[in-house]
Order: sequence, then C-alpha cells, then structure tokens
Amino acid sequence: MGTDHLTGERSVPAVVRRAVAPAAVAAAAVTAVTVLAVRSPYTPFSYGFCPSLLVLGVACPGCGGLRATHDLATGDLGGAWGANPLWVLAVPLLAAAWAVWAVRRTTGRPLPVVPRAVPWAVLAVVVAFGVLRNVPALVPYLGPAPLP
Repeated sequence: MGTDHLTGERSVPAVVRRAVAPAAVAAAAVTAVTVLAVRSPYTPFSYGFCPSLLVLGVACPGCGGLRATHDLATGDLGGAWGANPLWVLAVPLLAAAWAVWAVRRTTGRPLPVVPRAVPWAVLAVVVAFGVLRNVPALVPYLGPAPLP
C-alpha cells in the first residue's frame, strides 16, 4: 500500500479497489448457492411460491430455477435439467460473463462492447422458453418437474 503525499493516509492499490465489485458478486453467488445446497427447495413453499404458477397455473421461465440450482450444487445434472433446462444452459454463460468482467475490471481493461441485439435475443429466448414450456406436448421436456 502506498501513502497519500498530502494527507499521509494509506491508499488502497487500484487493483484492489477494482476487484471489490467482482469479489462481492462472487461472494453473494457462492452464499446463495450454498444456502440452496443446504436447504432444499424441494419442500413445497420452502422459498415461497411462483405467483405465475400459483395464480395463473402457468410456469414462468424461472419456475424450477431454485430446484435446478440446488441440483447443480449437489451434482444432479439430470434433476437440474428436469427442473429448468434454460437455467442449466444459462449458468455456464453467466459464469463466463462474470469471469470476463472480473478479469477486465481487475486489470483495468475496458469491457467488451455487447452488440445491441444481444439483450433482445436473450429476451426472445426467455419469452419463447416461457411459452414453449407451457405447451402441453412439451411440458414433459421443458416444464418444471413436479415436486415429489
């Protein structure tokens, strides 16, 4: 650590300051996954409920996400896929995006420019998944697995 010439206070190196946000996001994610690994969401209403499923009777794109995260954390890839296949596909992409952000932020390099079409493509995939997982013929493949 250096010392500020005017105040005599110790200054935090820039690399440490830049690493705080990625480290905080990682800590929050690890904490959430640990809670889900320890406290199973397979108990009905243990983490609340999905208003869409309870009120409208349709599975939203996020339905089964907690169970999928629990299953991924405990090594059950098949169970995770049955709970929410979109989330299973999204997790590695989110982890890679976090890694790129963390490295670039920590090293002080600029973030890559995300094409304007990417958020719209993500929205289209999420909406399509939300619709398709409620089509009766596709429910066994895309719908959230029923609670035991």
